[in-house]
Amino acid sequence: MNKDEVCKEDIDFLEYIGGELLDLSNGYAEVAFEIKPYHKQHHGTVHGGAIATLADHTGWYAVISEIKSGYSSVTIELKVNYLKPAGGDILRAQAKVINRTKRTAFTTIEIFAKDILIAYATATYAIFQERENVNA
Repeated sequence: MNKDEVCKEDIDFLEYIGGELLDLSNGYAEVAFEIKPYHKQHHGTVHGGAIATLADHTGWYAVISEIKSGYSSVTIELKVNYLKPAGGDILRAQAKVINRTKRTAFTTIEIFAKDILIAYATATYAIFQERENVNA
């Protein structure tokens, strides 16, 4: 999928948190959001759940950039290592597909705040042929 096709995908939750797809190429994606008060936890830094969400979405974009139209992907495993507290104005993630088979893809994701690596994640995604949304 290319960036235009991906942007047509219905990613309501990413829009809800203010996320934006910045870059997409074969097996690579970059996503960011402006840090708002609702992204922060009680100590004033970005909540781990917001960081994990950004990692998950960015890894997913990297995966779907490699698969053909008519196929999609969902997360089957996500591990996040939190390295430093995240502050500043922008949270940005970069993901790369490290290995892909017919049914799964493995990604690494680096998350930055103020150009400082604040978290490192790995994620595995299932790849499958799309079918009609049963919840529509």
